[in-house]
Amino acid sequence: MSRAPILPGATIGFLGGGQLGRMSAMAARAMGYDVHVLDPDPACPARAVASRTITAPFTDVAAAEALARDCAVVTLDIEQVATPSIAACEALVPVRPGAAALHIVQDRVRQKEWLASLGFPLGPFGVARRRDELDHELARLMPAIVKTAQGGYDGRGQVRVRAAADVAAALPLVDRVPVVIEQWLALAGELSVMVARDPAGATRTYPVAFNHHDHGVLTWSMTPAPVAPAIAQRATEVAVAICEALGIVGLLAVEFFVTADGEVLVNELAPRPHNTFHTTERSAPTSQFEQQVRAVCGLPLGDTSLVTPGAIVNLLGDIWPADGRPPAWERALELPGVRLHLYGKADARPGRKMGHLSAIGPSAEAARDTVLTAYARLLDPPR
Repeated sequence: MSRAPILPGATIGFLGGGQLGRMSAMAARAMGYDVHVLDPDPACPARAVASRTITAPFTDVAAAEALARDCAVVTLDIEQVATPSIAACEALVPVRPGAAALHIVQDRVRQKEWLASLGFPLGPFGVARRRDELDHELARLMPAIVKTAQGGYDGRGQVRVRAAADVAAALPLVDRVPVVIEQWLALAGELSVMVARDPAGATRTYPVAFNHHDHGVLTWSMTPAPVAPAIAQRATEVAVAICEALGIVGLLAVEFFVTADGEVLVNELAPRPHNTFHTTERSAPTSQFEQQVRAVCGLPLGDTSLVTPGAIVNLLGDIWPADGRPPAWERALELPGVRLHLYGKADARPGRKMGHLSAIGPSAEAARDTVLTAYARLLDPPR
């Protein structure tokens, strides 16, 4: 298809209207684009930003075709879109990133085996499709984490197996779908790199992010990562190489483990905006959301240099009071440099990402400390 830029005034379609789609759609609107969205949730966060929302499952090929028919380009905010739906869109307009890359990324087994086949650095892992294979791989890799091949995020679809007594908890996973078994590693930290790549193959990367998870869910992230320059450079080089090998047009976030002895190992891939780069709204001249629009529309990629260190902390539904009152936002916002970002979700369920707080500071650690202090104020308002 043509590499001519898709200029403001055109319509961008989003497969997925969650918070990532909402924030990318807001960036697209600011640049003069119209936005259409397809999402299974009639109250999806991006509905408030889109001029048209199609409510349909991601397996609905006819709905995907209807989305693409009125758009100049289609992108996504979630990789778990059925391949036939993506192919139906691709027959009508550019889909960025495309079906070939998504086919690899959206299945953990395919993703791991593809990365291994090209020699990208991975921790020890195995694959099981039956109970006997699970037993064999756990005997080889335990302690380990067992993850479903498809779906499962923010700690869902995962079981940690420390000893033989824990194996039973992993059995329901392998009964349904293939699983990946990853050896538990002694870590010095977790990093992520965001790569933007345009239709001509030009790339830009953001400063590396340093991340902290609790129970498999990102709690906070800060940029730039306080790691040795050689580690940041290694992670960035690997991320760019993966992006180029996949032929991504758009964004690719690559999550990394840094082991206690300094190895940089690929964890997972996400071909879309990423929670760990929400900091770019504060810390970079071009946010990841504007960058997604630029990349998929073939516009010049924006500046990704560091303007100021920044940090975010996620706001899960758990912090909403049971009596229906909102959290004490004013307490958090009393701190200089703190901003509130809410995603427009009405149902504050435990574990659901409802928004985030962001902060800037003279260092990444200072920004992190500020945003965590703001978060603590939400949990302990004055009586």
